[in-house]
Amino acid sequence: MVKVFKFGGASVKDSAAIQNVAEILTKYPEDSILVVISAMGKTTNKLEEVVSAYQLSDEALFLRLINDLEAFHSQILLALFSDRQRKIYQIIETIFNQLRMRFSKPFSENYSFEYDQIVSLGEVLSSRIIDAYLTEKGFSSVWTDARSLLRTDNNYQEGNVDWKKTEELIQQNLRPLFTHKKIIVSQGFVGHTSEGMTTTLGREGSDYTAGIFAHCMHAESVTIWKDVPGMLNADPKLFEDTVLLKQISFKEAIELSYYGASVIHPKTVKPLQNKNIPLYVKSFIKPDEKGTVIQANSDFDSLVPSYILKFDQVLYTITPKDFSFLVEENLSGIFKRLADAHAKINMMQNSALSFSILLDRKKVNPDQVLQMFSDSYHVKYNEGLELITIRHYDESTIQKVTKNKEILVQQRTRQTARLVVKKIE
Repeated sequence: MVKVFKFGGASVKDSAAIQNVAEILTKYPEDSILVVISAMGKTTNKLEEVVSAYQLSDEALFLRLINDLEAFHSQILLALFSDRQRKIYQIIETIFNQLRMRFSKPFSENYSFEYDQIVSLGEVLSSRIIDAYLTEKGFSSVWTDARSLLRTDNNYQEGNVDWKKTEELIQQNLRPLFTHKKIIVSQGFVGHTSEGMTTTLGREGSDYTAGIFAHCMHAESVTIWKDVPGMLNADPKLFEDTVLLKQISFKEAIELSYYGASVIHPKTVKPLQNKNIPLYVKSFIKPDEKGTVIQANSDFDSLVPSYILKFDQVLYTITPKDFSFLVEENLSGIFKRLADAHAKINMMQNSALSFSILLDRKKVNPDQVLQMFSDSYHVKYNEGLELITIRHYDESTIQKVTKNKEILVQQRTRQTARLVVKKIE
């Protein structure tokens, strides 16, 4: 059976990191492994700037950004391959030259389409370099293009997977490669439409890609290699006494990712759960450690409370101007306006006369929300808030995280407490 390994941007950020990937793969000499690669380091951010420069018709900035990216990748190439005559140099040069040529074409009316054609190249570049390095080091490796394997609809920047067609393409075109090679190197984050246009699966979508490949190939397991020892019960940047979650269920992982845990992409777990394929989260810094395993058994879920914090939140309270009751008809209209503005609700609560929602400040401007509801509603809001979610809480954990903070909204179920708080100055 095939194992699927996913290496994110931090694990392939420079030549030393790529050498470390090869070192990890040497630990699995007998296994057939599909390696899913993200863009290197901050390449995706840089390519997003390229898209913006293209949209603004700023050719000087467009070319400068591409030159910077090419220099970054060339530096990695030189550290890995001293001979500039290697084919990989020509492959990378061709990709960048084709990217430069895009400026001669007008920017289409569909920003998301242009975004996907350009930003997807980050994964192509990194996977090409890594496959070339593995081949150089004697691995039985071959590169394959995920843009021809994962079929999606035309919802650019957030492609929805056509599961039936994707499984058919993977079984026909990917699986046979393992008859000749031990390692297949492909890309995360990317797919294609029925017309052959490149799509992406949404920001941080490489984990999801690993789940898709594993589901369609009936893989033995998926391992996501991170710069943390596994899934922790809290962000180590915010909490000193974090605990490794050695084993949790698929259900618990979905709950944690839904509430904002950043280790796993929220869509990753479902295709694995559907085929009962275990998901490992392991450290590429200490690859011999066991990390976290996510599987069907839920016996260990409630042993350790988990904390998820969201900062820079805005709490809006929406009240009808005519003081009418908020019934289903009103609420459906409110949700429609929020959906049209692509506003993702982190928390909500309603009473007879008001409806409160919590949104990320960086994603929706308060003035935009005021304008959105100004015709029929009064809107008040509080800024600078935190949303604290605690899975498997008790009173002591709530007291711990709300010290020196005022609780504005509180919601509790048997397993989860959610608190909107403001620091007491």
